[in-house]
Amino acid sequence: MSWKTISLAFLNIWVHICSSLPAVFPAQSLIMELNGTSPACNGLQDDSDLRFLLRGCHLLKIKSTSWRRERFYKLQEDCKTIWQESKKMLRSPESQLFSIEDIQDVRAGHKTEGMEKYAKDVPENRCFSIIFKDRRNNLDLIASSEADASHWVGGLKKIITKSNSMSQRLRLQHWIHACLRKADKNKDNKMSFKELKDFLKEINIQVDDNYARQIFEHCDKSQTDTLEDEEIEVFYKLLTERKEIDRIFNEQTNNDGIMSLDNLVRFLREVQREEEAGPEFALSLIERYEPNETVKGEKAMTKDGFQMYLLSAEGNLFDQTHSRVYQDMTHPLSHYYISSSHNTYLMEDQLRGPSSTEAYIRALTKGCRCVELDCWDGPNSEPVIYHGYTLTSKILFCDAIKAIKNYAFKTSPYPVIISLENHCSLDQQRMMAHHLKTILGDMLLMAPVDSNTDNLPSPEELKGKILVKGKKLSPETEEVSDEDEAAEMEDETVKSELDKKKTSEKLKLAQELSDTVVYCKSVHFEGFNNTESLAWDEMSSFSESKALKLAQESGTDFIHHNIRQLSRIYPAGWRTDSSNYNPVDMWNVGCQIVALNFQSKDAEMDVYQGRFQDNGFCGYVLKPQFLLDQQSEFNPRSVTEGPWWTPKTFQVKVISGQQLPKVNKSKNSIVDPRVIVEIHGAETDNDKKQTRVIDNNGFKPSWDEAFEFKIHIPELALVRFMVEDYDASTKNDFIGQFTAPFTSLKQGYRHIHLLTKNGDPYLSATLFVHINILDSD
Repeated sequence: MSWKTISLAFLNIWVHICSSLPAVFPAQSLIMELNGTSPACNGLQDDSDLRFLLRGCHLLKIKSTSWRRERFYKLQEDCKTIWQESKKMLRSPESQLFSIEDIQDVRAGHKTEGMEKYAKDVPENRCFSIIFKDRRNNLDLIASSEADASHWVGGLKKIITKSNSMSQRLRLQHWIHACLRKADKNKDNKMSFKELKDFLKEINIQVDDNYARQIFEHCDKSQTDTLEDEEIEVFYKLLTERKEIDRIFNEQTNNDGIMSLDNLVRFLREVQREEEAGPEFALSLIERYEPNETVKGEKAMTKDGFQMYLLSAEGNLFDQTHSRVYQDMTHPLSHYYISSSHNTYLMEDQLRGPSSTEAYIRALTKGCRCVELDCWDGPNSEPVIYHGYTLTSKILFCDAIKAIKNYAFKTSPYPVIISLENHCSLDQQRMMAHHLKTILGDMLLMAPVDSNTDNLPSPEELKGKILVKGKKLSPETEEVSDEDEAAEMEDETVKSELDKKKTSEKLKLAQELSDTVVYCKSVHFEGFNNTESLAWDEMSSFSESKALKLAQESGTDFIHHNIRQLSRIYPAGWRTDSSNYNPVDMWNVGCQIVALNFQSKDAEMDVYQGRFQDNGFCGYVLKPQFLLDQQSEFNPRSVTEGPWWTPKTFQVKVISGQQLPKVNKSKNSIVDPRVIVEIHGAETDNDKKQTRVIDNNGFKPSWDEAFEFKIHIPELALVRFMVEDYDASTKNDFIGQFTAPFTSLKQGYRHIHLLTKNGDPYLSATLFVHINILDSD
């Protein structure tokens, strides 16, 4: 039996389960696989780009000015992997492959730092780069012709789009199929008992020999001691059954295996707590997710349609209405939390790590709206960016500005703030101003939007604009205090007394650079007693320790200050490893520009990205009303009753997990998962609870454990679900997480689509939970 026959067996499973499978789960996708084509290529069979990629071609791989090597690249027939020729004899066949699923972006032209440096002699129309989701280096490639480059860029983008649009269930089915093929070690196209055990390890299940033998014998109807044809069907169905969903479905039906329209409406209204639950909404779900055309025509839903709904966007824990901009964007900038990065140019640590324009691109595509540039005099009158007084590498100021221009508004249309830390001479400051004006052009805000106001403009008014934060000259002086830059430098680096003296001197500021600062004028903080004397367009920066002290000692005053003024918070200097502080403490007192090290992958960054998932991932989230009221007496350190006090009882049942990835790539390693549920918010609400550990099962662990939390200030709270691999002797390994504002959570039975340590979504790893939110006394 061939693996094409196994694919046909899979097809028969789904034909048996449901009489027809429309767009949500097309039966034709498996027929394509019989011909060696993946559903990722569905609809692209006659596409010239795809045909070209399947044939493959030679490309030049480039790493430096002198290192260019010809390699053969070819898309595999699964449309999921690319094979790259390697001259290294010791490399395994697997090491010559990389997955389409690992690709973050495909960029045509000189759009990476490597291409900018090493391929200037090659026409842009022959160049392209593959950007990976993790910290792997970009793959910079040169094609022999413009047509070849166009085929690669166009073809890869089409496959990525198709792959991303696949349903969760279809992804699962083809993932299992790939694992089955991998398990066939001797390539005899049959599955022996040993191969079945290896396959179970591959999909993250550890079972003892007796249980594995029971499974095998249950499926081996022919008693030939191998599995093939219909026996594969039985095995596959056994793997993919979801008993917890079957149970829920059966509770909502009239014992006929079909959920009527009335039953579905009742389920959506009473269990899922859908505000718009009614016949029209229920019918829309049936139309999108019910695979059986006969049942669909009867305005009803089968178990398969019900499972597809629960795995869809509508069945997600995160409220999909919050996945678009839904908040009022006409408030002053100071009324929003603003996604902000610290030392944006760094890819790693603060002492020796590389600086790169790629770091700006990654931050901006993650929704960041405020980036930092530490500017120093460079050779040939060109300013450079690096972490002063350290061994971090340098990049040109002009290259950073080009990257910002190209990616500022790819993710969000709302304004980007360039935070300048200026240590340059007058001549190089003028060059900075020149680059800002010539590169950014009309994007750069050079004049007030409205000169007849005493409030900052709104994100809506500043759409598509780039603002500069920095020092501003007054009419009567050519010098400005350098206290902000000096304080930050002193806090961040250990310098000699001479160096400290130099950074604390007055800074001569070029008029041309001063003119680029319109709304975000940096001034030294003189205390809350002087807030009223500040102009509305002046702002201050605070180290995390200073900001935390102010929040603890004068929280209410800090809130009042942040209603009109912008405040920027940056990490402490001892964080040379680029670790992060807790941003929630700063948000709780209304600080807007809470700058974190985006290059770090830690729990603080998870919470940060969770906050900015809200409001369409646009980088601006409106603060709660009680943080915008000048009469507010709210103090997060000592909470009393007030408009903010709307206590809720948050009930969470962690039911099961699905396709949790291996974190230890050892063949015999199986994860022992447990789930931790955390509340991050006002101090009175912070809490954490965890499930028991499930031994040796990452494929579909079952917990069925319920927790209850009291949340008194819901508008400040975020909920983080974290899955880890328990180890009794070493530190537990991170598996995946998902964080969202409490006010963005849906109720009822929901799937949580887990994110990697880098913040990218896993293709199939999920948690299944039940959520109930009650008003509390």
